[in-house]
Amino acid sequence: MSKFVVTGGNRLQGSVRVSGSKNSTSALMFAAALGKDDVILTNIPLNSDVITMSEILRSIGVEVKFNGQSVIINGANITNHQPPYELVRRIRASVYTAGLLLGRLGMADVAMPGGDEIGTRPIDLHIRGFQTLGSEVTIEHGQMVCKSKGLKGATYYINKVSVGATINMMLAAVLAEGVTIIDNPAKEPEVVDCAILLNSMGAKIRGAGTASIKIEGVESLHGCEHTPIPDRIEAGTFMIATAAIGGDVQVNNVITEHLRMVISKLREAGAEIIEGDNDIRIICNHRLKTVDVDTGVYPGFATDLQAPFGVLLSKAEGTGIICETVFDNRFRYIDELRRMGADIKVERDTAIFRGVERLSGAPVVGTDIRAGVSLVIAGLMAEGVTEVSGACHIDRGYENFDEKLRDLGAGIQRVAESLEEVKA
Repeated sequence: MSKFVVTGGNRLQGSVRVSGSKNSTSALMFAAALGKDDVILTNIPLNSDVITMSEILRSIGVEVKFNGQSVIINGANITNHQPPYELVRRIRASVYTAGLLLGRLGMADVAMPGGDEIGTRPIDLHIRGFQTLGSEVTIEHGQMVCKSKGLKGATYYINKVSVGATINMMLAAVLAEGVTIIDNPAKEPEVVDCAILLNSMGAKIRGAGTASIKIEGVESLHGCEHTPIPDRIEAGTFMIATAAIGGDVQVNNVITEHLRMVISKLREAGAEIIEGDNDIRIICNHRLKTVDVDTGVYPGFATDLQAPFGVLLSKAEGTGIICETVFDNRFRYIDELRRMGADIKVERDTAIFRGVERLSGAPVVGTDIRAGVSLVIAGLMAEGVTEVSGACHIDRGYENFDEKLRDLGAGIQRVAESLEEVKA
């Protein structure tokens, strides 16, 4: 176990390169295993979630080979339809194992997925989707058990927009017989990226990123090479951090269109944003103004950036409101932020931030990926030293986060937590 010791007071200066998308790579690794030839994914993020996904894939017979920032995936020898519980429980993306195994083997026995405790994330949308394609699905002893004598295309309307359910339906449907229509799918860039990979492997998917996706089933898929999109959440994190802490940073390897809402809100708050072809420069030398934010599905304000933006509002001038519409337990970082002197009131899905002039360093705990990152940003904004426990959460979603911050001039070090601290 490790923690971050953060010293506030340093402006951020320089440039940072964004890694490949963690959320996109999660789907791409499972999609790549649908074929029986080598699929090469390049420029992938080497965070702990990617390592866990490789272990899950290997457990069901997939060959996974890392070569620097690339990974070669071959699903020719998939035989096991039940990945180990101890692996599945670690990450939410493990739910994609069900779509992969249904598509390839016609059966799957997968434990309920794990991941960050950020609120209710039921899998009923996944279950109904699989049932629509002709699979029997039961819940037995905490396992989702799926059995099919042959998936057949059908039309499925997703009641509540879900990235996970949309991708799982694509994974299951590309090798199904006939045509599948997914109505009201998620439009996130990660969904589009997954469709692009599958089409490069020989799938016939049209409409990803729109209100309806059409999938014509094919008999088999072949190998290809694909580069995941840049991580828009990591890019947004460094943009928000620069504006909140103060400084002048160029964020490289970005798709500007994926960050349109973040750019808009940072400009509204008073930060200077200069857009390049594949980079964004953020300049901020003054106290920002508070703004109001409602999280939402893409192209709305990403829920994964809500906590970092909340930290920004904690020192901005005036009163700002964040309404969290996606997850019901994503304000857990606020109690820790209050320990540092923030003035925040929470009423159900709404947080009211009254900007204070200073935050002070304190020992705090990051309970999930985004909460941990937000508290590191708060520590860099604060006076004195902040100890952020739970670095393992940040490692799940960010590649070399502390190193990238140090390269920008931030005062941050990783140290081991003592046994007494871990027990506490």
